[in-house]
Amino acid sequence: MHVIAAGLVVDIGTFFTQQGRMLVAEGVKQIELSALAVAIAIVIGLPIGAMVGHIHKLSFIAVNGGNVLRALPTLSIIAIGIGIYGFGLVNITVALVILALPLILTNAFVAVDGVDPGTVKAAQGMGMTGRQILLRVELPSCVPLVMAGVRTAWVYVVATAYLAAFSGYSGTLGDVIVDIGSFGLGGVLAATAVAVVIALVGELVLAGAERLLTPRGLKLAANANPG
Repeated sequence: MHVIAAGLVVDIGTFFTQQGRMLVAEGVKQIELSALAVAIAIVIGLPIGAMVGHIHKLSFIAVNGGNVLRALPTLSIIAIGIGIYGFGLVNITVALVILALPLILTNAFVAVDGVDPGTVKAAQGMGMTGRQILLRVELPSCVPLVMAGVRTAWVYVVATAYLAAFSGYSGTLGDVIVDIGSFGLGGVLAATAVAVVIALVGELVLAGAERLLTPRGLKLAANANPG
């Protein structure tokens, strides 16, 4: 067992040495694909989830809709997409957006719906409109929960983006991960390691963005009540 493990480590190191440029290029393309899918999911899911949470009605859109999308296997979506819009970028992007959307949609709904009613009433008493309350009071106060959905969606999308190889979109780490015959187990594990690093680094970057976007008052409250 130790001999096998040592051999794999050597194979992985050799692959990084010989194919490092290819892994970097494919890693960059995987980042671009993942960022595109998550960005589209944010543009669609955040406004819908926030609005539904704001009006405290139609919660089935966020809850049930999210559950339905979450139950769809990504590989099946890719297969169905081949018959609708063919192979390529659109196919894998749609599949990854459907993967990320429920996390962002549901978290946005839960976050806004759970804002302290007293805070909302105080804003209404100051003469703020519904739109102003949503943009200036509710959304800023629920940044941590909204960003938690975005961060989770990023990790899920990066971890699944290798399926681009099955959608006819080449150039991502999936080209190596799904082709053990050409690249060997060492190559597959090396490409997988790069994907893991991309997911973790992206999660850290989003965590930093969350801290920047979180209002100072919430940070002080969180520090005062660490439990």
